[in-house]
Amino acid sequence: MTNKFLCDFRFLLLAAAVAFIYIQVEAETRCTSQMRKLIDQISMQQSRIVDLEVKGLQRRMNKIQTPVAAVVVMACNRADYLERTIKSILKYQNAVASKFPLFVSQDGSDPQVRKKALSYDQLTHMQHLDSKLVQTERPGELIAYYKIARHYKWALDKLFHEYKFSRVIILEDDMEIAPDFFDYFEAAAALMEKDKTIMAVSSWNDNGQKQFVHDPEILYRSDFFPGLGWMLTKPTWNELSPKWPKAYWDDWLRLQENHKGRQFIRPEVCRTYNFGEHGSSLGQFFRQYLEPIKLNDVQVDWKSKDLSYLMEDKYIKLFAEILKNAKPINGADAVLKASNVQGDVRVHYEDQPDFERIARQFGVFQEWKDGVPRTAYKGVVVFRYPPPRRVFLVGPKSFELLGIKSV
Repeated sequence: MTNKFLCDFRFLLLAAAVAFIYIQVEAETRCTSQMRKLIDQISMQQSRIVDLEVKGLQRRMNKIQTPVAAVVVMACNRADYLERTIKSILKYQNAVASKFPLFVSQDGSDPQVRKKALSYDQLTHMQHLDSKLVQTERPGELIAYYKIARHYKWALDKLFHEYKFSRVIILEDDMEIAPDFFDYFEAAAALMEKDKTIMAVSSWNDNGQKQFVHDPEILYRSDFFPGLGWMLTKPTWNELSPKWPKAYWDDWLRLQENHKGRQFIRPEVCRTYNFGEHGSSLGQFFRQYLEPIKLNDVQVDWKSKDLSYLMEDKYIKLFAEILKNAKPINGADAVLKASNVQGDVRVHYEDQPDFERIARQFGVFQEWKDGVPRTAYKGVVVFRYPPPRRVFLVGPKSFELLGIKSV
């Protein structure tokens, strides 16, 4: 009797174990099935979002005949700044949207930035998600500069290679634009086609503070890359993309080995205003140099302007002639002497420390990159002081570089 009971009990245990295993397998199968369905739903939703974005872009692209340039706003985690920037752009872009399709390229996954960008039907949102570990080359460096460089490469590769634009205008999410911003770049695009010695066109003047500018119709060539609202072409990007730096992309562009003697067009009066006191650069120079910038408020008719004077062969002769006619100032107290002279003046500097001393007196940028002062052309930095008088700070080799033999 006892043996039969034990046998029956074992049989019951075995049956219970089999039932338990069956239930577990069924539960896991249902869980796996549900999980797969959930993943499929998420994938379908993501696919629909991408499809909607692509279709939205396609609808806008279908209306475009020959776009002048794509305009991309580089954004990360400042939704309030981005909104201010987009509103400023749309104020003037709506009338020329077919020539300048608008994009926002978001670096990272900030939900407020994504929501803000997707709330505008007039633009296409792109999102750069990069989980790769950032390794700085030197201790103490900000990781942000490495992430920014990665984002720029990704966005420009996408716009030039995937969307196949011939030109791209790069803005940042802390900028407002001038009324003639788009007309300016359209005129500059035609100039770039004719003169391949122009590497990029910028809307920015580092010495564009209110006290140093006067004429909104004057443009200059410069050996110093200004950035802060600039346009480049696809052939130039094809050259730069394979060797794009890990960080500090703007200073990298200012190296002779990268710009290779090519120059940049910049305005006297800025067509962009940088209001970004809080950002990766931690407000560096904001109070002294950025906040006082004069944003152009005049609607210049760039279509009627003859910009052929900016062609390399013409410009060097024109600039040399203007410089020759400026009255030389020597000795100390350059600011006081310049104020007491009628017409343009020129002040010669001997080397970088001498330049920094003179620039400090006037209050203009003292910084150099790879042997070139900010805004300089052939070593010459020009600004108004006081407007409309022009002051030329002239380097030791400037006359030679400009072909000036005697004055």
